[in-house]
Amino acid sequence: MFWLLVSCVLFLFALRFRFPYFITDVQYGYRILLVAYHATKIRKSKPFHTLLDRFQEHVQKHPDKAFIRFGDETYTYAETDRRSNKIARCLLKHADLHAGDSVALLVGNEPMFMWIWLALTKIGCSAALLNYNIRSRSLLHCFSCSGAKALIASTELQDAVEEVLPALREQGVTVYILTDSVNCVGTESLTDKINQASDEPIPADLRANITLKSVAVYIYTSGTTGLPKAGLVTHQRLWAMSLFQLLCGVTSEDVLYINLPLYHSAGFCIGFGGCIERGSSIVLKSKFSSSQFWDDCRKYNVTLIQYIGETMRYLCNTPKRFSDPVHNVRMAIGNGMRADIWRTFISRFGHIEIKEFYGATEGITGFLNFPGKIGAVGRLHAVHKKVSPFAIVKFDQERGEPVRNADGFCTEVTKGETGLLLSKITQTHPFIGYAGDQKQTEKTKLYHVFEKGDVYFNSGDLFRIDNDSFVYFQDRVGDTFRWKGENVSTNEVLDILTMVTCIEQANVYGVTVPGHEGRIGMAAVKLKDDQQFDCECFFSHVTTYLPSYARPRFIRIKNEIDTTGTYKYMKAKLTEEGFNPAGIKEPLFVLDETMKRYRPLTQETYESILEGHFRL
Repeated sequence: MFWLLVSCVLFLFALRFRFPYFITDVQYGYRILLVAYHATKIRKSKPFHTLLDRFQEHVQKHPDKAFIRFGDETYTYAETDRRSNKIARCLLKHADLHAGDSVALLVGNEPMFMWIWLALTKIGCSAALLNYNIRSRSLLHCFSCSGAKALIASTELQDAVEEVLPALREQGVTVYILTDSVNCVGTESLTDKINQASDEPIPADLRANITLKSVAVYIYTSGTTGLPKAGLVTHQRLWAMSLFQLLCGVTSEDVLYINLPLYHSAGFCIGFGGCIERGSSIVLKSKFSSSQFWDDCRKYNVTLIQYIGETMRYLCNTPKRFSDPVHNVRMAIGNGMRADIWRTFISRFGHIEIKEFYGATEGITGFLNFPGKIGAVGRLHAVHKKVSPFAIVKFDQERGEPVRNADGFCTEVTKGETGLLLSKITQTHPFIGYAGDQKQTEKTKLYHVFEKGDVYFNSGDLFRIDNDSFVYFQDRVGDTFRWKGENVSTNEVLDILTMVTCIEQANVYGVTVPGHEGRIGMAAVKLKDDQQFDCECFFSHVTTYLPSYARPRFIRIKNEIDTTGTYKYMKAKLTEEGFNPAGIKEPLFVLDETMKRYRPLTQETYESILEGHFRL
């Protein structure tokens, strides 16, 4: 018996030495199968079991458990249920909503956001989650493509609503402001009506229309079309993203700190939805604050945090304190963390499981770095590929399309080679597409990838696989860049820039900045004959029409804008040259928020940017 035990121990050591990720692979495979089991069970449920039904199960099971903590206020599962009932009854009475209707939300991170979504689901409606940073044309576009009958906005965002109010009134849209009274013609107050409503439960037959394929929310994503696209998140897709916390190993005893915006899928689907699925508690923050982050974690006994790469960098740049590793956070879920920041973070703030992942709102395949290999977004796993088929194929950077062989089919990359991620579209893993944009929906599909008749979703993202089968995100392709955690369409920015009187042509692209995540916006512009670059006018224009993260921080004046033989703008060389004045002969300008104008980019300013003294 003794020698048998010794043999087993030696075998395990040998196995660990030969296959260092064997145990984590088994654990991850088990969790994938567990999630697949739950997803299948939900898919086959009759009547369809929604995420709202899961929430109400928790209301019955532990009504007095804290669900949302916001500032000094605590709202239990039962209290949240009652408040959403009041909102639902209010909307039924005053907004003339019916099952299948959509309502747009222009609300920041606050409990009301969550209550309204629960209320809308209770009456069989969907919600369009508007980015509260966008304005004017983009805001009106996002609202319109959702087909929403009404708009609900917080008082802090009333100015943004008033900009587009005439157009909304022409469409017959009812606009509600979350206040007791309004003085703007064309808007109605809502808070007073909610307070007067009953909190009696909402009959389930009002949402009997909801199925797997019904839209739960519209979440907006940037792309090559210019303006944001409304990604259709069905109830089936919402469930899939809500199960991500289960995949990571989150339990009902965890307390999640959400400071990412709820209008994004990370905050709403993985964060809010995941906590409903798990039956856990949420600490909600109106916005990220590096100075308050760890104090909040200690105050609320947070065990789970969400991040994007930029927020982790901010935390690592805060002044060091003796209390840095003193907290109960055991896990961090997010994406976009650089390897150097990763090492600094766990060295300074203690052993925290980093669950780096890759995923897209409208995408089909995602990756999870379950073993915690620094810098990777995931690891190839046989079970994962079986459950959700995908491929990383050879990609032609110059032509901007996958490489096809003599037979017209794609070829998968070898280890160490960079390729394009494609996900197979199947009945169990459908690609729903974008609201009101069938052309872009079709453009995102690739046909006849490995055989005649197959259809794949084009992620637009490049990856590399190392010898240990770990997956690393390399870059985005197409006309987008990512800055401050937001995807930016270069075509949308281009449309705005060419409205300026002095601009004849513009080419918008993203450039890397040492020490920063993603790429920052830059534009090469050709001026009209006899026109000068108006630094103040240009600043006023971009700050009026573009959110902060989408504004081109650097401008390069060129005599000609280079194009391909098919008149597409050439970006690769411009991106490679960046914004260093030492290597660029043409005039360069930088956006200066303190001076409220663009000013010449000197070598001194360039060095200041690299040293982190000049704010971008």
